[in-house]
Amino acid sequence: MLVFFVFHLIGLIIFDNNRSGQSCLNFFAQHNSEFSRNTFGGTIPLSGASIPLTILGLLGNRVAGPLPEEIGTISTLQELLLSGNQFTGVLPDSLGDLTNLEDFRIDGNPISGRIPSFFANWTKMERLDMQGTSLQGPFPPGFSSLTNLSELRVTDINISGTFPPLETMESFKYLILRNCQLYGSIPSFIGNMKKLKRLDLSFNNFTGLIPKSWENLELDYLFLTNNMLSGSIPDWILSNKHKMDISFNSFNGSANNICPSSNVSLVASYSPSVKNLTSSCLSKNLTCTEKAMNYELYINCGGQNVTVDGKVYQSDKAAIATTSFYNYGKWAISSTGYFVGDSDAQYIAEINESLLLNTANSQLYKSARLNPLSLRYYALCMQTGNYTVNLHFAEIMFSEFGFSRNGRRIFDVSIQGKKVLENFDITKKAGGVRRGVVLSFTTLVENTLEIHFQWLGKGTMSIPTRGGYGPLISAISITPNFTPKKEDSGGGLLNAAVPAILVSTCIFLIMIFVVLFISRRKNHVKSEELKSLESMTGYFSLRQIKTATKNFAPENKIGEGGFGSVYKGRLNDGTLIAVKQLSSKSRQGNREFINEVGMISAFQHPNLVKLFGCCVEGNQLLVIYEYMENNSLARALFGPEEVNLNLDWPTRSKICMDIAKGLTHLHEESMIKIVHRDIKATNVLLDSDLNAKISDFGLAKLDEGEDTHISTRIAGTIGYMAPEYAMRGYLTDKADVYSFGIVVLELVSGKSNTNFRPKEDSVYLLDIAYVLQEQGKILELVDSCLGRNYSKKKVNRMLNIALLCTHRSPSLRPKMSTVISMLEGKTPVSVEPIKIKRTESEVSRFKAFERLSPDSHTFGVSTDASWTNSTMSASIREDETVTTFNSSTPLIDLE
Repeated sequence: MLVFFVFHLIGLIIFDNNRSGQSCLNFFAQHNSEFSRNTFGGTIPLSGASIPLTILGLLGNRVAGPLPEEIGTISTLQELLLSGNQFTGVLPDSLGDLTNLEDFRIDGNPISGRIPSFFANWTKMERLDMQGTSLQGPFPPGFSSLTNLSELRVTDINISGTFPPLETMESFKYLILRNCQLYGSIPSFIGNMKKLKRLDLSFNNFTGLIPKSWENLELDYLFLTNNMLSGSIPDWILSNKHKMDISFNSFNGSANNICPSSNVSLVASYSPSVKNLTSSCLSKNLTCTEKAMNYELYINCGGQNVTVDGKVYQSDKAAIATTSFYNYGKWAISSTGYFVGDSDAQYIAEINESLLLNTANSQLYKSARLNPLSLRYYALCMQTGNYTVNLHFAEIMFSEFGFSRNGRRIFDVSIQGKKVLENFDITKKAGGVRRGVVLSFTTLVENTLEIHFQWLGKGTMSIPTRGGYGPLISAISITPNFTPKKEDSGGGLLNAAVPAILVSTCIFLIMIFVVLFISRRKNHVKSEELKSLESMTGYFSLRQIKTATKNFAPENKIGEGGFGSVYKGRLNDGTLIAVKQLSSKSRQGNREFINEVGMISAFQHPNLVKLFGCCVEGNQLLVIYEYMENNSLARALFGPEEVNLNLDWPTRSKICMDIAKGLTHLHEESMIKIVHRDIKATNVLLDSDLNAKISDFGLAKLDEGEDTHISTRIAGTIGYMAPEYAMRGYLTDKADVYSFGIVVLELVSGKSNTNFRPKEDSVYLLDIAYVLQEQGKILELVDSCLGRNYSKKKVNRMLNIALLCTHRSPSLRPKMSTVISMLEGKTPVSVEPIKIKRTESEVSRFKAFERLSPDSHTFGVSTDASWTNSTMSASIREDETVTTFNSSTPLIDLE
């Protein structure tokens, strides 16, 4: 045990001295205490902590347990440096008393809980590091008051919201918000941060354009990789002499760029819909232009050519840097990221082969490729089939002695977009440092295989030296699990057949030309529209869709909705898709269909079902979406026992928040404001992790058949439509708010709004909710399946929000952004829901509507408003019998 009793020292520095043992630190009059990069373990049992300390540094040790509250009594503390330890629990509230704190680093620790509100007390803060923790967002109110903050490093935290309000914080030099699940547009106010040198917003879900206001920033590094940015790439980025990475986005502007570029990484930066790219690596679909005949690959990562078991492992010694891409024909490598604190750090690790321990094929492990953030290897032009991917690892940068044994390297590995290793630690898996380990995985490959290594901010960053973190891979081998096709070597028979083949080919081509000429004349207009479609979004041929769905096989049919059948499919690259088969009798032209699909595909948000593309051939109108493994919320809640998911309370609460965020994006955050008009449990889909995503926004106009049996064409479902919309055709975003309230009631109760009628005088679940609220028994609505495993306070809040959202008056319903604030407990549910009793005439009108059909009905409303409904319909039949909203009256946001 190492014990310090310090009485009148001015300073004590124990840095990089390989000290070990229990850290029992007792301070009385010490000003600076720096114990970084030793091997102290245990906890910090501070005693006598009320001392004039200004610096407490414990970087890169093994100190564990919760942070002691006594630290908060050291009011003189200016620097609290705790990076790279194993602290757990939440940050104690007493830290809020450290109002003189200027530098706080907690990165690389599994600290949990929400980002604390007391951060707003640290008005002198200049550097704040929270990389690779288990903290949760959002940033607390008042965080923007930290106007002295010059370095903010936050990574791998679930903030899950739009960009935080940092517009008053113009002192930033380093601003890192990486992998924080942020979405929406990137704010232009970043352009006002004139001191900014490094900006990293990578691995989020940002959409829209790169702001023009950034043009005058003097950035050394800009990282926007792995977002969903669109539009044209600004000229100032392409001409910049500093390091820029805008790879893996969805730009769709001019594509006269080259890849690779010396300073700008453009790998996979363009949408697949962009044609005629000057370099194949610009497209997200990185495919080879030659015949796919490769079937094996061996790479010695970071090393020279070496032969092992008769196989030649190819050299991988290229000097990659911050943004790099190299294509070697059969394979390629892409690198992103810089080593914090060490601009000269190498991207290759090496060791003397004699130092490796009990490792077969040791020549594969004496070198390794190292990367500070994101490293991708691509196997190109591969024959289609199942392959075994062998990943060779050995931790050759840490040792078993001294402070170096404190090193912890933690990263993730994905193959073909599927995560196969999470929080992977080489040392643990291999049973120690300098020991080789091989991990094998099987995957389907069609043309291109991608292996992605990614650092998520966890582990240590400065052991053994700065720049010693991030993914590390020693070798890769890829072998087929099938009998490969061999290239024809030629011969006499082939040579003799050449003339006959040429003649036959010419005749065949002439016939094809004649058929195409006739077809072209008949379908010229459709052809032009089809070209427009291909340039706007991902285009799929009918043959591709038939192959993916096995010719629309009945066993692949997963649903039948208001717009047509839905089929499950699998593309050639293994991607699962959902294919909506719209009515072949659609009376709208291809041009109108193209416009609709283009509009829908522009909406990219974690809580909106992603549109991959569409297909227009003959009378077939198909839209292709991402496949949602857990089907709809309706099935999860109301389905038969074999498919009912028995959702627990935390999951229901999260689903509620997901829906609210999706609607907020449609209503308030997107450039085109959309009213969905048909929010219901069947239009909320759940992915494999039970994340909720809204579907079918914008689809109603895509399938307006001539035999529509409801002449009004209002889009919605009886029981979910707001009264003013159902009765008068009056449409605002508050109609969606009403429908959201109904879905929330269903989430809490586990009952369907339209099918749950315990009493004859009850029209819907909503009526029961009002009665129970009036009786003070609102919690009786809670699903009995939850038992007592829920928070009464949170359930009560959610139910009150639901009733407020279903208020009879649209103007008294909250905006969806306000709903989010209410769900988070930031905004009180200030208005008690008014007790509403429907009149007898209203009840009879609802029942009359209901008799028309139990499912979705498609109506239409003509408007010239700033709000865009999800069908954008503009026609009303003359035999209209329901009063409609005056088309000349603008739709106004009433709140």
